[in-house]
Amino acid sequence: MKIIVGITGASGSIIGIKLLENLKGHEVSLILSENAKKIIVYETSYKEEDIRNLVSKIYSNKEMDVDIASGTTKFDALIIAPCSMSTLSKIACGIADNLITRVAAVALKEGRKVILVPRETPLSSIVLRNMYELAKLGVVILPPIPAFYLKPKNLEDVVNYIVGKILDTLGIGHRLYESYPGQ
Repeated sequence: MKIIVGITGASGSIIGIKLLENLKGHEVSLILSENAKKIIVYETSYKEEDIRNLVSKIYSNKEMDVDIASGTTKFDALIIAPCSMSTLSKIACGIADNLITRVAAVALKEGRKVILVPRETPLSSIVLRNMYELAKLGVVILPPIPAFYLKPKNLEDVVNYIVGKILDTLGIGHRLYESYPGQ
C-alpha cells in the first residue's frame, strides 16, 4: 500500500511513531508538523533521524507545493496519528492551510481512506459535531482507547493495541495484540 501518515502536535506522538515502525513493507510518506517535532522530543526518546529512517519520504507541514498536495498523486490511505483537535476541526470545515489538512482535503475529494486518531479528553460538543460530520463522509474516527479486557501491563501494550486497530482498519495483518479471548 501507499500510505501517508501525518503526526500533529497532539500528545501521543508515540502512536504515530509505532505505526510507522509497523508499516514496513509499504510505501510510507510522513508529514510532521512543527509542534509534533516538539512533542516527540518531550514525550519520547526518538530523534527526528530515527523517524526519517522509517519512511520513504518526509515532508514539512509548511510545504504546500509538493506532489502529495495534488489529487493526481495516488495513495491508498491517510492516517493522522495523533490528530489534534485543531487539525480535525480544520478538516471538518474544509480548511486546507497546511500540508496535513491539504492532503486530508485531497483524500476526501478523491474518495480515499482517511483515519484520524484524535487525542483529547473530554470532548466538547463542537469536537463531537466535527467528528460526526467527518464520520458521515466516511472518515474513520479511531480514538486511542485501550482494551482493558486484554489486561495491558504497560503503556507499550496500550500503544500496540491502538496501532493494531489502525492496521486492522487498513486490512494489514499484525501480531500486536491477541484477539478477544472470550469466555
